[in-house]
Amino acid sequence: MPDEKDWTWTLTRRCEACGLAAGEVDPATIGGRARVAAQEWVHILQEHPAVEARPAPQVWSPLEYAGHVRDVYRVFDDRLALMLTTDAPRFANWDQDETAVLRRYDLADPDEVAVELEQAAAALADRVDALRPEERTRPGTRSDGSAFVVDTLLQYFLHDVVHHLWDVTGQQDGAASLGWE
Repeated sequence: MPDEKDWTWTLTRRCEACGLAAGEVDPATIGGRARVAAQEWVHILQEHPAVEARPAPQVWSPLEYAGHVRDVYRVFDDRLALMLTTDAPRFANWDQDETAVLRRYDLADPDEVAVELEQAAAALADRVDALRPEERTRPGTRSDGSAFVVDTLLQYFLHDVVHHLWDVTGQQDGAASLGWE
């Protein structure tokens, strides 16, 4: 089922599900946090006993979530690059559900997804770590009109990755499980 909620609220208050207060995260730490979260995803892909199994018909498998998270890293890296090179860009719409079907997340090879996820995380994290202070306030707008600056885009990204860890692991406080709280 498509998720049509506006998740930008996670920038102003703690997510009751995953426990992350994304708006309180120091954006300067997000490169490192993105790497840690990616390693958790790789661990899930390599160690989950039923990585390809859906827990319910309408709930993605851990593999499908990992494919989505890999693409989250890629999309946000592209958006970050655009914000750094274009004045006030408007991001193209990204239909996450359509992407899942077209890219066949359900049939992906877990080892390939793990490698691709690590590569995507490294690319984003490297770009984040290279940010200069004056770049952190550059603006961009999502296709639905939600406005971001570089720092809030990165906080929003981090919530997405951590929240999906919670979706798969069921740990009530994904941020604390990563040692961030």
